[in-house]
Amino acid sequence: MFVVTGGAGFIGSNLIAALNATGGTEVILVDDLSDTAKIANINDLRIADFFDKDDFCEELRRSGLPSGVTAVFHQGACSDTMVSDGRYLMNVNYEYSKTVLKACSASGIPLIYASSASVYGSDGPFVESAENEHPLNAYAFSKTLFDRYAFQNHSDTSTQLVGLRYFNVYGPREAHKGRMASVAWHLTHQYFETGSVRLFEGSDGYGPGEQRRDFIHVDDAVRANLFFLRNSGLSGIFNVGTGKARSFNDVALAVINACRHVDGESAITLDQAQRDKRLNYFAMPEALQGKYQSFTEASIDKLLAAGCSGPWTDVDEGVGRYAAHLYTALRAT
Repeated sequence: MFVVTGGAGFIGSNLIAALNATGGTEVILVDDLSDTAKIANINDLRIADFFDKDDFCEELRRSGLPSGVTAVFHQGACSDTMVSDGRYLMNVNYEYSKTVLKACSASGIPLIYASSASVYGSDGPFVESAENEHPLNAYAFSKTLFDRYAFQNHSDTSTQLVGLRYFNVYGPREAHKGRMASVAWHLTHQYFETGSVRLFEGSDGYGPGEQRRDFIHVDDAVRANLFFLRNSGLSGIFNVGTGKARSFNDVALAVINACRHVDGESAITLDQAQRDKRLNYFAMPEALQGKYQSFTEASIDKLLAAGCSGPWTDVDEGVGRYAAHLYTALRAT
């Protein structure tokens, strides 16, 4: 039996769907469903039981993990990088994670948990090493702190402990995230509403829309989780990205052309999109200035050396397929 915390969230619900696809239905889903929008992520999933997050934490402190659990995927977190309530953020991302870790350690149960590429800050290098950790905001600090705590206190090396530093994940089951949904999700909705999309103007030496991130499809992030489930002798912190940065302009053009294809129109170039005002730019909000990663690119050497290899979904294919699906659904409403 598996526990998936954050199981009604973006990566968690996709992970349960993947487990279901291979016959895995003995899953305990843990989440806070105060936001009922997340129900749409889980109404097609098969699970054995559900725990509210707070009740689950209390159960862990009182009596440990439920009997029969063989692995825990800890995906539950506050992923809003703009949250200003530091106490709330540290409680959800740090204290909650410590509680899960202690329960797993006490029972000798493998723990695979969600970390974040945000720990590296704005400059990199994006390599899994403490000297490269330069968190820019409270969210990134909470993730950095737990990474350090987890491995400083990982005394039982026979029990698997894996932290996965996700880069920019996009894909199905993210609508509930609102402003923290992927740029692909937001741009598709913009195109549906206005026939055009908007990106930030230039920053940190990059031209308009030329800021670059390592965009990874959620299916690939899930695949990494399942790889470590199958390879319980592996522990450590691993980047989960494609190893190839792509510009926001690339993502925007993939969205525009996917939507145009659904509309029966031919593909256009980036120059055409800019000239025809299908792609526009606006100033970065002041709240993001100095806290924004204008470039990320995962070093995946450690992941590849562990045996978790590609192929990783290319932005043109992954964003194009995802945007077409979203846009078709929006047109049907």
